[in-house]
Amino acid sequence: MSFSTLRLEVHGTVGELVLDHGAHNNALNAIVLEELILAARWFDERPEVRAVIVRGEGRFFCPGADLKDPPILGVLPASGKDWLARREHGQLGLRMIEAMEGMRAVTVCAAHGAAVGGGLLLMIACDFRVVAEGTRLQIPELELGVPLAWGGIPRLMAELGPARAKALVMTGRLFSPAEALQMGLAHEVVSTEDLLPRARALAASLGAKPSVPMAVTKEHIRAVRNQAMGTAFSFFDGDVLMGLAKDPEMMEAALRGRGLRPGGG
Repeated sequence: MSFSTLRLEVHGTVGELVLDHGAHNNALNAIVLEELILAARWFDERPEVRAVIVRGEGRFFCPGADLKDPPILGVLPASGKDWLARREHGQLGLRMIEAMEGMRAVTVCAAHGAAVGGGLLLMIACDFRVVAEGTRLQIPELELGVPLAWGGIPRLMAELGPARAKALVMTGRLFSPAEALQMGLAHEVVSTEDLLPRARALAASLGAKPSVPMAVTKEHIRAVRNQAMGTAFSFFDGDVLMGLAKDPEMMEAALRGRGLRPGGG
């Protein structure tokens, strides 16, 4: 399968899903989201792959939405799409997160540089998260005029509890890998030089374990967590984005985030 924004590799029982969209620093747009969904399915069709490393090539793991082509623009009436197509577009982020979480293989995220907004959600959709020192971690969606979507609220609450989730989402502040480790969003913090070797060693160790009990345990934990955190209603997130599409304040913030101004070029 050919991808324009990703690179897939298989080394024995371990695969690597590499965000490799250098011109956009691995930022998320509709094409990247669609390809991540397809990549998750690609690995699911290969039972010999028992662990998958999710990482980014270049400066960043994933700095969030592509502000030159943000996913939010696809739900706007001005996109020229009909209602159903815009609604489907609004669900892409959630479907990507669910596809990554639902992969049969155990996933190990190796994050460096930045894991921001949707990039942070992609990170926590992985089973294990190894984060390089100095990585920028942030959830800036409110500053961009949109609520955190893609099922992010229940997932953050499951990981952090309501108080910490509110603090990170509502303030949009930067936080460090050390804080992420203390809060439970990261499992390990290592130097940039040690990031990939450590992720590969962890993935190899996980991939060497008996595959059936590993897959059952992963699915069991996910089922219990989903029941507890109430992700069943996350599909509303895309509809909320569509409902906000005509809100002047949201549009002004979205345009400001792209470095533009209403009526400007």
